[in-house]
Amino acid sequence: MGTYNKGILGAFSGKVGPVVGATWRGKDVMRSLPKKSNRLATPFQQQQRTKFTMTNEFLGGVQPVIKRYFGNDTGLKTRRNAAMSYLMKEAIVFNDPNYEWDYTKVLISKGDLLGINNGAVVAGTGQNLDFSWTDNSGQGEAAATDKLVVVVYEPTTKATVYSLEAGSRSSGSASLELPNFLSGLEVQVWATFVSADDKLFATSLYLGAITVG
Repeated sequence: MGTYNKGILGAFSGKVGPVVGATWRGKDVMRSLPKKSNRLATPFQQQQRTKFTMTNEFLGGVQPVIKRYFGNDTGLKTRRNAAMSYLMKEAIVFNDPNYEWDYTKVLISKGDLLGINNGAVVAGTGQNLDFSWTDNSGQGEAAATDKLVVVVYEPTTKATVYSLEAGSRSSGSASLELPNFLSGLEVQVWATFVSADDKLFATSLYLGAITVG
């Protein structure tokens, strides 16, 4: 892959002959088309492809959360890259004959802010999820104005619902209304705290599986 300065024809996007043009991190780049291969993928390669597909599907639904609150962009490694690497290595397990998520190890944020204390979630009235926690404002850099961020994932439909501001740390409780189509289905739930200016964020906590009312 190489970068190039705009000539008289300017930048281009897509395939032109044996090369592909695109924009990457604000730069115009060109790369050659990959050569076709008739070799069968090795078992390891097949495993990696399966895990990559699973992770890519999951991250697509939580992209606005990941791009804000998963570690830091460092060099060429974006927050999405960091989340992809972590999830593929730590949160997918092999349960013969399939790969499955270990939801207890899934993270939707990763940072140094003080996290949720005594966090819990229960099914509320209708399609609501009710969250509760112990206010630990004032400990470390935790502030009363820190925002509660929640992510809800339903595995069979691969539906994701999230809120970037479900409540404040000092309130001790919050509710999130889910779409009607999730009624009666079991969802996986995570939550985290982020500062009011989005500059600090905690490592997320898995709150468990809940059947929506």
